[in-house]
Amino acid sequence: MFYGIPYAYWWLILAVIFGLIEIVTFNMVTVWFAVGAVLAMLSAMFGIDLLYQFIIFIIASGALLYFTKQIVKNLLKCKTVHTNADSLVGDKGRVIEKINNSLGTGQVKIRGQVWTARSTDNENIDVDETVRVEYISGVKLIVNRATNIN
Repeated sequence: MFYGIPYAYWWLILAVIFGLIEIVTFNMVTVWFAVGAVLAMLSAMFGIDLLYQFIIFIIASGALLYFTKQIVKNLLKCKTVHTNADSLVGDKGRVIEKINNSLGTGQVKIRGQVWTARSTDNENIDVDETVRVEYISGVKLIVNRATNIN
């Protein structure tokens, strides 16, 4: 007993605290400590010495964390949904409106569609130059002059 309260209740309180932290953060870390606290609580209910309760808590929490964290994270991993726009990365297009990042202007025609474009290095790119899409930011293509590409 600690402050007149049986150890099993302390372990239960600790398990609830770890559980609440997990609910708030959902990092798949504190849940294993909550399980370890429940196992320690069960050992306290069977009258096992406090030192062994701590050992059970540490070993159970550590083992669960080590062996199951990655498995559970893989099961809960959200899949990224790629759009058709993602397929434009690496493609080449033609500038149809001068790209000037400071003025916020620039358009590129690629695969028959017109896209707003900005340059990666803030350089101006003139009309009719060929550019390559480096990445997409929002609804803008971020491009490089095709002659700058190795």
